[in-house]
Amino acid sequence: MNYRMITYILGWILLFEAAFLLFPTVTALAFGEEAIKAFLLTIAICVLASALLIFRKPKHKELRSRDGFVIVSLSWIVLSLFGALPFMFTGVTTSYVDALFETVSGFTTTGASILPDVEVIPYSIRMWRSFTHWVGGMGVLVFIMAFLPLSGGRNMHIMKAESPGPSVSKLVPRVRTTALLLYGIYFVLTVILFVLMLCGGMNVFEALCTAFGTAGTGGFGFYNSSMGSFSPFLQVTIGVFMLIFAINFESYFALLQRRWRDIFTTEVVTFLLIVAGAVGIITFNLYSSFGSVSEAMRHAFFTVSSLISTTGFSTVDFDLWPELSKTVLFFLFFIGACAGSTGGGVKVSRIVLLFKGIAREIRCSIHPKQVKRITVDGKTVEQSTVNSVFIFFACYVIIFGFSLLILSLDGANFLTNFSAVATTIGNVGPGFAGVGPTRNFAFFSPLSKLVLIFNMLAGRLELFPMLLLFSPVTWKK
Repeated sequence: MNYRMITYILGWILLFEAAFLLFPTVTALAFGEEAIKAFLLTIAICVLASALLIFRKPKHKELRSRDGFVIVSLSWIVLSLFGALPFMFTGVTTSYVDALFETVSGFTTTGASILPDVEVIPYSIRMWRSFTHWVGGMGVLVFIMAFLPLSGGRNMHIMKAESPGPSVSKLVPRVRTTALLLYGIYFVLTVILFVLMLCGGMNVFEALCTAFGTAGTGGFGFYNSSMGSFSPFLQVTIGVFMLIFAINFESYFALLQRRWRDIFTTEVVTFLLIVAGAVGIITFNLYSSFGSVSEAMRHAFFTVSSLISTTGFSTVDFDLWPELSKTVLFFLFFIGACAGSTGGGVKVSRIVLLFKGIAREIRCSIHPKQVKRITVDGKTVEQSTVNSVFIFFACYVIIFGFSLLILSLDGANFLTNFSAVATTIGNVGPGFAGVGPTRNFAFFSPLSKLVLIFNMLAGRLELFPMLLLFSPVTWKK
């Protein structure tokens, strides 16, 4: 374990966080808010802590796979611990656990909140909440690798540990160039959405918060009504872009290179078919409630886009919808977005591999001597990848069960606890019943909130980086 290199990178994480904090600081300055003092103090603390960690450059910069997992896990934890300070310094919350919950929810692009009324908090805090979505959407360390060459080809260990999905590949030979390409696409799409929001009638503050939350598929609302008060044009546009950011970014790279066959992969096609099917079912189910096919379809499309992309924005309280519609939405909680996107959830690629693996086992039980390989997009999937998918699901169920057990100590009903665990580990945001789209997570005990914080981090980092922190083998030299 290269401890010196790990602390060195953590130091750079804090320095970059100090730079990130300049954005809400400017917002506080623009609105003449007292919160500017809180952000300046947090920046000073981050810079001081960073200086202590990067004062001496490590002699040995080699990183192994184990180092990559530890760096990613600790980076997200440290980022959240310091990022929670503005909530405390401004008095938005007096509980550090609540401040940490809100910050982790932001960076992991979950969007679950403990704040009952977001419209009474400073604009700069609302901007910080939304900006954490954008920072965490593509990955904090992916961003840093784009600007800071850490250890050559060994950076791939970090990218694999942080990027969502069962596998990660380099778009180009150099990892740093790959990171630059990813963030370049991410930035351009965010700017396009920002401009469209301005054209649709939003002011600069609203457009920035919406663009950050949509691009990062985070979903923190900057108004209590989330997206319900905006025009149908804006709602549909946001719905489309939530899907765009939920698609594997390698498809956009293939589009730039005009590799048409690589754009609509099995995962992307499956994802779009799931969206179309869910919208169709819910529209049919809601028609009598809205009395208009177009209105029912608009709300169905927005909500399906929001939940399958794990963004979490809302236009209506879908917790009041018929049971069929809510059941369909509940399945979307678990499916999630595509691998290599900014979205959360189990990922469509894993769902595809899971069903292909089950189908293969059924065939093999009928024809034991038959050797059948799993293929996706004409390529053979390694057995190790298939095994990792099944192990992922096993770990997912175990974490889910333990979390549900601990939350039950608070006395909330089963649906509230179940959806709270599902929405945090899937990085979705709103759930059902007590944690529905018009409610929040404030009523949970500090212990339950810490469990949900762990779930948000584990869900964003694909479980294993967080689980490795608790393994004694990880820390052996």
